Formats: sequence, C-alpha cells, structure tokens
Amino acid sequence: MTTPQPYEGPAGPPPPSGPGARPPRRRRGAARFLPLVVAGWVVLEVWLLIEIGSRVGVLGVLALMVAGAVLGAVVVKRAGRRAWRGLSEALQPGAAPGARPDGSGNALTMLAGLLLIFPGFASDALGLLLLLPPVRSFVRRRVERAVRRAAVPDQLGGLNTAFTQARIHRPDGKVVQGEVVREDEPPQGS
Repeated sequence: MTTPQPYEGPAGPPPPSGPGARPPRRRRGAARFLPLVVAGWVVLEVWLLIEIGSRVGVLGVLALMVAGAVLGAVVVKRAGRRAWRGLSEALQPGAAPGARPDGSGNALTMLAGLLLIFPGFASDALGLLLLLPPVRSFVRRRVERAVRRAAVPDQLGGLNTAFTQARIHRPDGKVVQGEVVREDEPPQGS
C-alpha cells in the first residue's frame, strides 16, 4: 500500500510542513531591494574614488581618506564619552530617570562617525550631513515614526494570534478525514 502524495499544483509542491517547518517569508517593502541598494552604493563609491583620484591623484585620495577616518574616529570618541557621561549621571543617586532634557541622542552622531571612518566619499558625505543638527533631527523624527509604526500590532491584534494557535495540525502535515461518533447517543440506524 502506497501513501498518497500531496497535490502539486502549477506552482510546484506545497510548502514544507511539520513541527519545525515554516512557510517561506516574503520580504516586505524596502527590504526586498536592499541587495540592489548595497550593490548600487558600492558602485557609486568606486566610481567616486576613480573620478576624484583622476582629479587630485593617488596621494590626494589617500590624504582625504585618512582625514575622513581621523575625523570619524574623533566624532565616535566624543559621542562615546558623551554617552558614558550621560550614563554616569543617570546612575547617580537622586538623578531623575528619563531622557535628556534637550532630547539629543548619540546614536546618529555615532553613525555619522562610523560613516566617516568607512572608506569612500559618498559615505563621508552622508556622515558629514548627519553631523548637521537639522539633518540629524529630521532623520531622528523619521526613524522614530517608522519604529512607532512598526511597533503597532496588526488589525486583529490578539484575535489573530488566538486563531493561529487554535488551528491544530498533525506533525506530518496530513489531513485525516473522519466522523465524530459520540458514545452517549444511540446510533442513527437503529
């Protein structure tokens, strides 16, 4: 006796099932294009390096790269010291818990420093832009809005989770057809 094979439709076999199997996940939104963006960024960096190198020479490019890395290291070091000082002040007895009164954070400043350390002129330009307070506050607002939007549960909230948990599957993914027979009722045929 052979076991029946699952139906294979025009899209191929059904997704794997079983205790550890998960359906394939689709990338959402911008994550779908992330590899393309990274490849484009690398091409832009190499093109800028060649263009600037043809104008100022190899030593000029090397000097600009070293200057960017040193500036980035200084920015990261200052932001790290500021973060450590803020942590020390927050841990002092009697210190008020909560955010800093001016609302400034160090994450975007450190990101700016890291972009300056990273070799390439496009990343240096982006790092220098992030050092400007208006640009930093604009980026901070956009990131906060995106995080708030991502943290909101879906429309069904807890119901969706309850329905998902209420579904019962056999470990091998097979559907067993049958009838419900109650012991307390007499059979219908007699």
